Order: sequence, then C-alpha cells, then structure tokens
Amino acid sequence: MWKRLAVVMVAALLIVSALFMTKPNTDEGPMKLRLGHITGESDPWHLGALKFAELVKEKTGGEIEVEVYASSMLGNDRDLIEGMQIGSVDFALPAGVLSNFYSPYAILELPYLFRDKQHLENVLYGDVGDELKQSLLDNAEVRGLEFWMRTPRELTANKKIETPSDLRGLKIRVPEIPASIAAWEAMGATPTPMAFGEVYSSLQTGVIDAQENPVAFTASSKIQEVQKYMMMTDHVYGYVMLAMSEVTYQRLNESQRQAIEEAAKEATEYENQLVFEQEEQIINELKEFGTEFVEVDKGPFEAAAKSVHERFANMYGRELYDKIINTP
Repeated sequence: MWKRLAVVMVAALLIVSALFMTKPNTDEGPMKLRLGHITGESDPWHLGALKFAELVKEKTGGEIEVEVYASSMLGNDRDLIEGMQIGSVDFALPAGVLSNFYSPYAILELPYLFRDKQHLENVLYGDVGDELKQSLLDNAEVRGLEFWMRTPRELTANKKIETPSDLRGLKIRVPEIPASIAAWEAMGATPTPMAFGEVYSSLQTGVIDAQENPVAFTASSKIQEVQKYMMMTDHVYGYVMLAMSEVTYQRLNESQRQAIEEAAKEATEYENQLVFEQEEQIINELKEFGTEFVEVDKGPFEAAAKSVHERFANMYGRELYDKIINTP
C-alpha cells in the first residue's frame, strides 16, 4: 500500500513540475533556455548566438532568456543533438553531424558540391532548404529554425600542401561524416574522424597532422598555435543550423514561438553578414601571428573529391543531390 502511495505521489510531483516548467513567467523569474555550440567565443557563430539570445529576450518581453554556452561546454555536436531530442538542450548550432540523425544531410558535406557562396545561399534559402528542415523535424524531432552561412572550409597542416599527392599519408581530422571520410580518402589523405573538442590536443601530440575548417572557426579555436600553413582549398561551402528542441518548442505558447522564429530570422541576417565581413580581418590577424597562406590549384582536388559524389548521391538521395546541382 505504501509503495503504491509513494508511486502516486512521485507521479503527481512530476506532473506539477512539468506544469511549472511550461509556465512562461513565474514569480521565480523568466524561463531560462540553454543554447550550446562547439566554437570559441570570438567566432561569428557565438556572436550570432548572443544576438539571438538578445532578440529572444527583447521579443518575449523578458519572459524567456537564452543562456549561450560556447566551446563544447554542453557537449560535442552529437551530444547537443541528442540533448535536443530529449529536451535537456534547448538550442544548438550543429552542422555536418546532422547526417547521423537524418542521413540525406550527408550530401551537403560533399566537397565541391556547392559552386560558390551564391549557390549555397540559393539552396539553403529556397525550397531545398525548407524540405531539409521539415525532414529533420519529421525524422529526428529537431526543429531547424534557420540555416546560417559559413565561409569555405580550408585545410591546415605543418607542411605545404599544393597537390593531392602531397596529402599521401597525411592524417587529417575530419568530422564523423561518411561523405567527408570518403572524399579525403579519394584525395589521398588518411582521414581520422573525431569530435572537434579533441583536435587541438591531437595536433599537439601528433595523433593527427592536419584539420580542415572555415578560417574563423580555425582562428577562434587557436589552431594557428599548432599549425603553420593554411591551404585555401575552398573545398566545402558549408552551413550551420540554428536548431531547437521540439520538446522545448511544444512547451511554449504561440506568441513565444513566434518571437523565437522572428529572433532566429534577424539573428541569421546578422550572422550571415558578420561571418563574411570578418574573414579578411581574421586572415590578416593570422598572417601577423605567423600563419602562411597557400593558394592552390583547386582543380585536381575537386576532380578527386567528385569521384565519390555519385556513390553518395545514390546512397543518400539522388533526388536531393540533383536538386542541389540544378539550383542556379
């Protein structure tokens, strides 16, 4: 009898607790939501996240405050997505690892898929982008609010890489994404998948020889302290998604949802402008630090990487691949 009574009391407490969690603004203050990402505090992602938090507070009249956690403080990308799925993380800024939760996203990580910045923009902010966000919600229960632009990924190492043959035997960290692994193998490297939080120490200790990321991401992560050269390969015009836990979204009332969606759109405009404006300044700062920039003939790298496109298009979605390729 007492055991049954205890179970009933615990259930009642959980229900009451849930009700208080969904209440937008109690005597205890605003609803506090958490946003996690993996970059440093000087990165445009972080600055965009801070802008988003500022806008959410403003547009909800202080009912909701978003706390931003940088540098993998809430976990790596996979941890953040899994946290959003159960509601322990409210917002995150994941990118390529999304393919582990909805496999067609792997196509977006194929090197030399996007011709240039404009092509990427046309895809992300057109019908294809809308379909990708809806599919993620349907398959992973994570709500994609907006895509944020990134500058191209570039290769760093402690030796000059000028042709694919220079990659032979080079242990390069890649995200845990099959398309990235296959493409770098095709280009001649030895790809080593690992979470980004392990990259700096792995470069220090020689576990890996190289890594590849956008300029701002590389700089904010202090990779220049352990890598001498940056090769301007422009191999992936990428994105990051401002994503939200569907569990959290369903806790909010309609006006709060609208405020968050409006804040996401405005923060996207801010981040997209900032990320490209900062690029030249960051390159100059890296040059002053001692980083040497190497211009490469992208043609041979592109030809090698594209040799895996057909395989992944057939594996993860020929229709999606063709839509991207045929987008102006």
